[in-house]
Amino acid sequence: MTPPTKTLPSGDELPMVGVGTWQLQGDTAERSVRAGLDAGYGHVDTAEGYRNEAAIGEALADYDREELFLTSKVLAKHLDYESVIESCEASLDRLGTDYLDLYLIHWPNPAISLRETLRAMARLHEEGLVRNVGVSNFSAYQLSAAHHVSPVPIAVNQIEYHPWNTQPDVVEYCRESGTVVEAAAPLARTAVFDDPVIQDLAEEYDRAPAQIVLRWAVENDVVVLPKSSSPDHVRANRELFGWELDDADHERIDDIDREEPVYDHPARDWTDDTYGISQ
Repeated sequence: MTPPTKTLPSGDELPMVGVGTWQLQGDTAERSVRAGLDAGYGHVDTAEGYRNEAAIGEALADYDREELFLTSKVLAKHLDYESVIESCEASLDRLGTDYLDLYLIHWPNPAISLRETLRAMARLHEEGLVRNVGVSNFSAYQLSAAHHVSPVPIAVNQIEYHPWNTQPDVVEYCRESGTVVEAAAPLARTAVFDDPVIQDLAEEYDRAPAQIVLRWAVENDVVVLPKSSSPDHVRANRELFGWELDDADHERIDDIDREEPVYDHPARDWTDDTYGISQ
């Protein structure tokens, strides 16, 4: 079954399940992306900070680019005007493509003007290098500021979202502002698999814990980006359609929110090369 999509302000369709690639490198990243595309995902998410764009580009070369939705992200330290342009062009080169379907600010950087960053994003959009612009890891306040100053629509906010951390204030503002919510770390880096509710439902539905968690997120109208180094798990993570959780079981998962993030959010050195690769 073809995954449903979310319509972006540009009219482009964003598949609700994508191949996440955080921490996947070299041949492992290439195999994961190939497994996902062969299984019918049609949506791949990466970032310059993941340092795997070249490997992903090797995989993408064997597929029809126009049939794919491709996302990358610019590091927080590269958010000045010229660096945004240079980072995007470098990502395109590594990925072997002429354009990105979606380009995200990976993390906000209070040391650089958001207006300047989004002006550069608008230029990339005008030149056809980027079809849609978005953000990642933005609070409701930061997203509101982005909407206020951006010359082009903010299509997506990619945030940490899973049953133990649903960030309702951010999600609510995304809904109000017409911004699509994407779930990074939708499986809480597998930690949520040990939750008794998830284990019970996996047994009841005869599904893998990952499928239960991802199905719950999709039913909440959230785009999911599961990551796995196992091609079998990549294929299984797409099997979310043609079945559903009943309302009572869905609510059981809603009720296990602990407001417990899995990202490490210490104070950051904004010039550090590692900044922006925690997801």
